[in-house]
Amino acid sequence: MKTLQIIGIVLSLIIFFFAGLINSKEHKDPNRALSVKNMARIGVFGAIATILYVVPIFNFTIPGILPTFMKFHFDEIPAMIAGFAFGPIPAFFIIVIKTLIKLPLGGASSMFVGEISDFIYSCAFVLPAAIIYKHHRKFKYAALGLGIGFVSQIITSLLCNVFIMVPAYMYFFKLDEAGILRMMPPFITNVTWSYSLVAVLPFNVVKNILVIGVTLLIYKPLHRLIEKIHA
Repeated sequence: MKTLQIIGIVLSLIIFFFAGLINSKEHKDPNRALSVKNMARIGVFGAIATILYVVPIFNFTIPGILPTFMKFHFDEIPAMIAGFAFGPIPAFFIIVIKTLIKLPLGGASSMFVGEISDFIYSCAFVLPAAIIYKHHRKFKYAALGLGIGFVSQIITSLLCNVFIMVPAYMYFFKLDEAGILRMMPPFITNVTWSYSLVAVLPFNVVKNILVIGVTLLIYKPLHRLIEKIHA
């Protein structure tokens, strides 16, 4: 395991530890119980999301079909679960935490473009679902929110790649289109719509389906937990 990945895991465990410490003291400070609980929740779920990102077994790519820098990872699942359980604001800060920890792990190699784009895509996916479910706490609205988040993330990723992310890579790394294409499978013919439709679109469709599948799989036990929390 790479040194930076080990550092990421250590940082996640530190966050997890202090979140648990804060949570264990909440009864000693009842006037701040709500804010303390939220801090603990954000810390715990942020640590889990980071571990899902930095531990190699939890992320993978498909060589020959997708560019090697496009890896499946499931750090959006804790943010999605927390969004359903605690609302969109904690979910947002969980995404912020995992992004901040990602920056020193791989940001320099991508000039932070990859990490920023991942932050934008996660927000576009998680926050619509969390907002809808916050106001309508039923399964059909959870499914609706996930569907809207799915579409929102797909549209955001396509437009951002074409108009922001790829141009940013080309600018920071002083690459022309031919240089970018050398890093991609031969069936991708240009770095704008061909790359977005042939690589970015199917990648995000598959990843989002996996995230939604896991979220729906644990919806019922999660729903019971949520009801206890709100009671």
